Amino acid sequence: MPERAPESPAGLFDLTGRVAIVTGASSGLGNRFARVLHQAGAHVVAVARRAERLAELAGKHERILAHPADVTDDTTIRRLVDATLARFGRIDVLVNNAGVGISAHALDEDLGDFRRTLEINLVSVFNLSRLVARPMLEAGKGSIINVASVYGLGSSWPIPNGAYTASKGGVIQLTRELACHWAKKGVRVNSIAPGFFPSEMTEEMRHNPKSVEYVVKRTPMRRWGEPHELDGALLFLASDASTYVTGQTLAVDGGWTAH
Repeated sequence: MPERAPESPAGLFDLTGRVAIVTGASSGLGNRFARVLHQAGAHVVAVARRAERLAELAGKHERILAHPADVTDDTTIRRLVDATLARFGRIDVLVNNAGVGISAHALDEDLGDFRRTLEINLVSVFNLSRLVARPMLEAGKGSIINVASVYGLGSSWPIPNGAYTASKGGVIQLTRELACHWAKKGVRVNSIAPGFFPSEMTEEMRHNPKSVEYVVKRTPMRRWGEPHELDGALLFLASDASTYVTGQTLAVDGGWTAH
């Protein structure tokens, strides 16, 4: 059963004392997600391969703990979960944000690159989610947030990106599946499907006038998203504001998927 609702609506979004794991936290959206959860009161375990960037993040925020790890390495990820539980005794929120995207034509794409994309974007989400779900299920509550993409809800055409779209479509369906399995015991699983936001993955696009025009023309709001415009969706799904929401994909895309 959910905890009693706070007296103030603003209290719904309070994460004071809770523990969150954020993958892909060394840059871009993941870095911001870690900082936003921290600002909401949570202890945050920031995960990524680039240790120096994580150390810089943790050095600026008293409740952010750097934990360098490769999300595709099962042994390393098990150690991450064990270390988090050993330090805090609980895991309340998991944000599966780590991901890659390589544009390639299907007839020419290297099969190893395709498999690697699925390993990072989909298989690691499944593995870390089930590892974190165990203590969450024992506690009778928890929120898992998977970062998908609008390309998981439709084709990336005219950009050739089969591996990325397949992986993000898989994340969305995996979100539904795990949500239904764990809902009865209080563990919620949802996903956010961002449209186009500034990040390392979109760096090249943002410096290509044709790519910028492509995004603007196909987005009803006629602009790219700003990083802070994902904050509300993240806090909604991470907090008690969404205790009756599970298995859902929240598109934050300026209307991209509405047409």
